[in-house]
Amino acid sequence: MTSAISVEGIVRESLPYAQYRVEIDGPRQVTAHVPSGPGRNFIRILVGDRVRVELSPRDVTRGRILEKL
Repeated sequence: MTSAISVEGIVRESLPYAQYRVEIDGPRQVTAHVPSGPGRNFIRILVGDRVRVELSPRDVTRGRILEKL
């Protein structure tokens, strides 16, 4: 089993369906979403916010926003 990669980034754009474009490592950008479901708190994300993103080792262009920094 492979482990996820956790990185920090800045939200650059809000996309439809509660997804965001997050800039990590300079010009590199990923598409990330806020997970929902039982046990999750609501996080309001705005453009310009610093966030921690968890990337899957299988597809590093998509991720999950873990927390707002």
